[in-house]
Amino acid sequence: MQWSDDPNGGFSTAAAVVRTPVERGPYAYEHVNVEEQRRDPTSLLQWTARMIRLRKQCPEIGWGDWRIVPTGSSAVLAIEYRWRGSTIVCVHNLADDPREATLELGVGTLANLVDVEQVEADRGGIHHVVLEPYGYRWFRAGAVTPALARDVAA
Repeated sequence: MQWSDDPNGGFSTAAAVVRTPVERGPYAYEHVNVEEQRRDPTSLLQWTARMIRLRKQCPEIGWGDWRIVPTGSSAVLAIEYRWRGSTIVCVHNLADDPREATLELGVGTLANLVDVEQVEADRGGIHHVVLEPYGYRWFRAGAVTPALARDVAA
């Protein structure tokens, strides 16, 4: 990705460069560059940075035991990670239309790690999670912890 909207995408102040950055179209360096994406809270760069931070906060994913969780939909992948008494559940819709996942996890509450949301199990112990096209949810099993709740209460 280009660094800025400066000539040569901010890579060089030389009059000629060996390889020029993207100069035309919607991905030209004037439109897509690190400097602009850092200012835009909805940019791909900002989303990627948030997801990297979140992933680092979930040691269950790298260190824990995992299993594929049945979802009731062939287009939805759910993986449960368990480590040191903590559980993370990642649910991903791989379809280009909305899908509902039905998850039987043996816990009452799933706390969304990306947005302010809690999903409660129904009387049969099933969680129903509606996912937008290509949508995802990352949950921690159990209620929101005090560390997570401080942002919710603000």
